[in-house]
Amino acid sequence: MRTERNLTRRLDRVFARLDREPERPAHIDVPRMSRHRVVLFTATLAFYLAIVWAVVISSWLVRLDWQVMFFRPYQQWPQIHAFLDYYVVLGQRGPTAVMVAAWLGWRSWRQHTLRPLLTLAASLLLLNITVGAAKLGMGRLGPHYATTIGSNEMGLGGDIFPSGHTANAVVTWGILAYLASSPRARRWLSALSAVTSLGVGLTTVYLGTHWLSDVLLGWAAGLLILLALPWCEPLITRVETALFALRDRWRARRSRPATEPLVPVTPVALTPRGVPADKPSVREPVSSTRASRGPVHLAPGPHTARSERTPVTPVGSRRPPHADRHPRGTSQPARPLTGG
Repeated sequence: MRTERNLTRRLDRVFARLDREPERPAHIDVPRMSRHRVVLFTATLAFYLAIVWAVVISSWLVRLDWQVMFFRPYQQWPQIHAFLDYYVVLGQRGPTAVMVAAWLGWRSWRQHTLRPLLTLAASLLLLNITVGAAKLGMGRLGPHYATTIGSNEMGLGGDIFPSGHTANAVVTWGILAYLASSPRARRWLSALSAVTSLGVGLTTVYLGTHWLSDVLLGWAAGLLILLALPWCEPLITRVETALFALRDRWRARRSRPATEPLVPVTPVALTPRGVPADKPSVREPVSSTRASRGPVHLAPGPHTARSERTPVTPVGSRRPPHADRHPRGTSQPARPLTGG
């Protein structure tokens, strides 16, 4: 019973936090391009270019790639193959983008800001442009499609250098650390995203879908995008302001009453019949006040039907008067007798 009560209280606290009125944060900690970040960006870019150069000249890194491929880790440890088949999904762009976008969308709604979603969109756009261009530009084949032992397999129409799974894991899970609201949360999420992306990269090497150098370049590519995001913050702010202004205009347009605009009517002068059109007609002045009709008073009493009303007849005869006729009850004068 005590355990159930404690669980109920904890759930009530969680739902109470979720039911709070959403408030826009007064101050959003936006990372800036500090000197430390610039140094990290420069070092990561140098590492990126060094990996590319080492693969282009078929150095010791290419020989290490072939040794790992011939080692066949999926045959050395087959018992973890089923688990890693599911774990590598954490680096696929579709599922990870949907999961992270759902969380950031809820956070945007709670905080009344579009910055989390816009930052995710900007990072994925940079990822598709940079990593996609590098894949198509270098055209390296994967271990399963290699043609010549010991070669770098560059320029043969492949698309696995750098590793897209690794770069996507670094960017997608690292964006949570980038958008963290406190330094402590940022440190923990940074460590968690680093371990997750490291595991995804090694999983692709275990499954034989990528060379080891592909994974190294994928880590560098994803980290470059995260380090360069502060340069995109002014553009993100402008886009957010424009979207909110568009929303306000749309709401104002919807709340406006749907009334038809009045069309101005031009008065037309009417000419009386019989008066030439070129001769101006003289109009009589019309009094501004008209005699108002008096109020109509209804007869009191109940309403009676027509058959119940008493017939009203006019007094006297209805026949027209005649010179030869006399009213009833009067003596008529005697007619003179004429002989003939």
